[in-house]
Amino acid sequence: MPDKLDDVARLAGVSAATVSRALRGVPGVADGTRTRVLAAAAELGYAISPAASSLATGRTGTVGVIVPYVDRWYFSRIISGVERVLRDAGISLLLYNLGDDPGRERFFAGLPLRRRVDAVLVLSLPLTETEREQLLGLDVPLVTIGTEEPWGDSVGIDDHGAAVTAMRHLVQLGHREIAYIGENAPIPLGFTTPLRRLAAYREVYHAVCREDGREPEPAFEAGGGFTVAGGERAMSALLGLPRRPTAVFAASDEMAFGALRTLRRAGLRVPEDVSVLGFDNHDLADLLELSTVAQPVAELGERAGRLLLARLSGGKIATSPAILGTRLVLRGSTAPPSPR
Repeated sequence: MPDKLDDVARLAGVSAATVSRALRGVPGVADGTRTRVLAAAAELGYAISPAASSLATGRTGTVGVIVPYVDRWYFSRIISGVERVLRDAGISLLLYNLGDDPGRERFFAGLPLRRRVDAVLVLSLPLTETEREQLLGLDVPLVTIGTEEPWGDSVGIDDHGAAVTAMRHLVQLGHREIAYIGENAPIPLGFTTPLRRLAAYREVYHAVCREDGREPEPAFEAGGGFTVAGGERAMSALLGLPRRPTAVFAASDEMAFGALRTLRRAGLRVPEDVSVLGFDNHDLADLLELSTVAQPVAELGERAGRLLLARLSGGKIATSPAILGTRLVLRGSTAPPSPR
């Protein structure tokens, strides 16, 4: 049987030693060469032995991923994007699911990833100063998604700008009574994304109220916990107000799905009676005809995976945040308000 390492070398046009270094993540291999080697290895179905790689380099062949909720759609899509990139390089993921504040405390108290990973990826979790020092003390590459950290690599979107675009769309349709479904207070795990989207809602809605010479309605802000069930409860609360909103901006598609279910059960039409706009472009958004802000969730993971590979290979890359674009996707759930 031919030696597959030599086969990869011939296909990539490099030496067997270069193939070995490239697949083991050893520094000193040019990015273009490493890309050719990875493509050739993928085509031939070749993967270097993780045990041999670890012995030769002192590396584990593993990236630790700290995730708040592993069962949420957003996080699972990001993890899939990261895994696609790292799998081709023969690197595995080790997931640490925090779940809640006590789980977070236990994780950072024991720091179970110590000496078990070659790099760390943190998803949407703003770190405290102590947590930051703990992770930096591991002396491995560190990448974050959804938060901007001045000391390292980060990938994300402009949450505030995207939410402003969503709200302006509703205003341009003629809506003035616009409600918001977002995170319940207090914000769990110190998430900042819900705060940025709420700030954008208030910026646009309060401006509309000033133009109309009226006070904003505080009850138009309803907590949905970023779940379908939470969106249902929030929409029920909004429908119980003396004057119901003509439009709802939900800070996630899953909360928007819950709002749609409540409206349907109440016998109200979407968008004739109430327009609903979400955020994410969830896999089910098209099926449910939900207008939404599309963010490149899987691409966020892929970009983070490439950053991790570049750091592990000793590549020189900028540390400024990588901000990916969003877009407004209009479907059947938003329209001008009906006369009352």
